[in-house]
Formats: sequence, C-alpha cells, structure tokens
Amino acid sequence: MKSIHSLPIRVYYEDTDAGGIVYYANYLKFFERARTEWLRELGFSQSNLLEQSVGFVVKRVEMENVAPARFDQLLEVRTEIDEVKRASLLFRQKIIDEKQKTLVNALVRVACVDLDKMKPIAIPQAVREELSGVI
Repeated sequence: MKSIHSLPIRVYYEDTDAGGIVYYANYLKFFERARTEWLRELGFSQSNLLEQSVGFVVKRVEMENVAPARFDQLLEVRTEIDEVKRASLLFRQKIIDEKQKTLVNALVRVACVDLDKMKPIAIPQAVREELSGVI
C-alpha cells in the first residue's frame, strides 16, 4: 500500500477568475504546496536543502482538469510518490472536493539540482531513503 499525503486547501478569491472558478495555473501552486509540506512532515526543510545548494525543480507536468473548483471551497490535495530515481521523483497528485469528487489529476516529475551549477545531482541519500520508504 502506498502512503498518501493529504493537504487541505481553501480556495481564496485571489485563486479565482472573474467567474469565481479557480484559474487553472493555480492548481500547480496547490500541488507545489502539497509536495513541500510533505517533505517538511518527513523532516526535510526546503530552506535547509537550499543552504546546501540543493533544490527540486519541476521538469515535467501532465495535468488533467476534470471539474472546476470554486471560491471558498475546501479542497484536499492528495500526493503520492510513484517513482524514486537517483536524481528525480515522480509524484502522482490529485485535488478532490468535499464530496470526494476528483477535480484535477497530475503527474509531476521533479529533478534534484545543484543550484549553484544548475545541473542535476543525486537526491541526498537521507531524502531518497525516506521517500523510497513511502512508495
């Protein structure tokens, strides 16, 4: 059984277009927050990684919008890891509403990079081991 991280997100007015529907690009922000919070809960602060010049950058996103989210809705972002490679991770994420209806699905590939050189590097061993343990 895969471990799934869950992050509640409230839709604010700033997240929506003139019709009160979440602007599609804002779903990417919700997904980013969920991945960051999961790392934090596993004991890895992005600020500590940045001090070591280690960062995770999005390499590829595949996103499917199934149904719209609206202003003031309480959503849940579910995140799981599909794959841990030497220098990259593949996340499967989805956003659901209060009725457990899927609104957005995404596959997100992130690469680990040396921020000084902007080149791929191996994911730090402690991070890779922890993340491999939740697959």
